[in-house]
Amino acid sequence: MAGRDVPEEYLDGFAVILADASATGRRLTRDELDSRRALGERAAEAGYGLRALVGAHLAAARAHWPAANLASTDSVLAAVEQTVDAFAEGYERAQRQAVRQEEAARREFIDDLLYGRSDLGRIAERAERFGLRLSHAHAVAVAQGRAGYDDGDAVSREVELALIGRFGDRSILVTTKDGRLVCIAPGDQDEVLAFFAKQAYAATDGGQVAIGRPQPGPGGVVQSYEEALNALDLAERLELDAPVLRAADLLVYPVLTRDRQAMADLVLNALGPLRQARGGARPLLDTLTEYFASGCVAAEAARRLSLSVRALTYRLDRIHRLTGANPADPVHRYTLQTAVIGARLLDWPEKEF
Repeated sequence: MAGRDVPEEYLDGFAVILADASATGRRLTRDELDSRRALGERAAEAGYGLRALVGAHLAAARAHWPAANLASTDSVLAAVEQTVDAFAEGYERAQRQAVRQEEAARREFIDDLLYGRSDLGRIAERAERFGLRLSHAHAVAVAQGRAGYDDGDAVSREVELALIGRFGDRSILVTTKDGRLVCIAPGDQDEVLAFFAKQAYAATDGGQVAIGRPQPGPGGVVQSYEEALNALDLAERLELDAPVLRAADLLVYPVLTRDRQAMADLVLNALGPLRQARGGARPLLDTLTEYFASGCVAAEAARRLSLSVRALTYRLDRIHRLTGANPADPVHRYTLQTAVIGARLLDWPEKEF
């Protein structure tokens, strides 16, 4: 008998091998080993568990054990060992191939999902295989650290296991893309993305996480993902050091840069005269940046710039004389602050336009 729930076909020829080993004491031939590996592959592809298959081989060995007067115990046991080893090798080879195919399919799906380069209806169908129901709104969080990360490495596994341990199966997908950690979650489960941000921050040793807004449908994942990427890009250009950035809180910046030419005109008109200063525009532009970042508190701005308050005041006066706009005057402050943001977004004065 093959053993409970394991068909006889996966033990084909096993009894003959045992009898021959008992009679001659020989080891399995190459063809016999290859046939055992092939059977192991077929059993794995059919979905049978390795434990049940090994048990079936042991049961068959007991049932077909050669007669005592012919049997060489060592030879028969060696044949059983070789048979099971070759069978398990084929089984594991098939499993590795299945894993590789699954990983390739998962990576292809993720690339299509995040780039939106495939038919959205087809993406939605494939998504269910990976636990996502794209008929609902989803939001995407992206974590960026000092190093690049890949699926299966220690950092991504740590974050994924933490999420599974906390939330179980909640239609959450954790993956990597372009060296960043990515988490896709239902749009009404903000607690999932907040927990991901906390875990990713720790696992990446102080990396930065951006969270896109919930967006509906298969195309919504792409939109939320791009919002998160844009938030990370803004953080780098504006030197925003908050550990977690939400795209919803940064909407003013895309608005400011939507008309690039208008922003460039504002920067040149409001800040262009700073280029006349000794040392160029950069030191005075940095002064304005820190002055506004400190809430227009001169003492705090001076501390950030490693200047005395008197030196900072001199710089602010110099800015006033060159531009005609007083940073301390609320009427002028908005224009100057908007122009400073625009300068950082457009990389001025390093890039002229």
